[in-house]
Amino acid sequence: MASPNDLQFQEFEEAAELLSADPGASTLSIPATNSPPTASGGGEDVKLDLSEDEEGQEESSELLGGQKPAGGFWTFEYYQSFFNVDTMQVLDRVKGSVMPLPGRNFIKHHLRSNPDLYGPFWICVTLVFSVVISGNISTFLSQKGDPTYHYRPQFHRVTIAAVVIFMYAWLVPVGLWGFLKWRQGTERQIGGYSILETVCVYGYSLFIYIPTSVLWIIPHDWVHWTLILVAMVISGSVLVLTFWPVVRDDTRVMAVATVATIVVLHTLLAVGCKLYFFQTAPIPIPKPTIHGALNTTKPH
Repeated sequence: MASPNDLQFQEFEEAAELLSADPGASTLSIPATNSPPTASGGGEDVKLDLSEDEEGQEESSELLGGQKPAGGFWTFEYYQSFFNVDTMQVLDRVKGSVMPLPGRNFIKHHLRSNPDLYGPFWICVTLVFSVVISGNISTFLSQKGDPTYHYRPQFHRVTIAAVVIFMYAWLVPVGLWGFLKWRQGTERQIGGYSILETVCVYGYSLFIYIPTSVLWIIPHDWVHWTLILVAMVISGSVLVLTFWPVVRDDTRVMAVATVATIVVLHTLLAVGCKLYFFQTAPIPIPKPTIHGALNTTKPH
């Protein structure tokens, strides 16, 4: 009767004969532990595929500001994570956007690695309607003394305001994010934010224009320009205090040019909305008639 050692030796001989006949054959190693078998021929490919998946998840997490949305981009769960924010967080971020303080970065102190699209989306929607409605009321009040003026609701301005505001609030931060990524490849010491964080800070920075547009109903041009100046200083300070720590390590010319471009684009949005939606016309002074002029003349 053969011993267990003889049987084990015979199995090794059969395995050696098979390998000599086909050197490229894959083998399965079954260790004594309960770990699952691993294919020696395809083990490296499996490991490579897993590493590629992990790299893709890390890149997606970096773009979205630390969040890892579940499922593919075609699923509802993917976009649900972008709106995962409560009321207190939104109010805190709104308060931070209207009261910028030196040394307090909006992203570091208010977003805290949890940017959202809920606040920016509804801020843009509210701003669109507040600008259009306030602009119509302001035009009506400024021209109600003109007998030739007939009020007509201008619904087409809703579309124009939506296009301008949403393009600024979404395309400009995406372009800025791409520029900063390019500068990171050129200057290694430059930091940066995720694309979601950049869009988020731009959206919240527009909140100050909602109460400002309501106050633009006052039909006085000097009031409009004063409110624009105050709103631009507050809103622009949020952007400058947020992005200056990122670009200050770049070359001096590039850092100043980047911040100046941010401020100029922000100014163009405010001034453009004022000039287009709030066109104040002077109240016409009635001219004296010929009959009235003749009655006022004194006889010699």
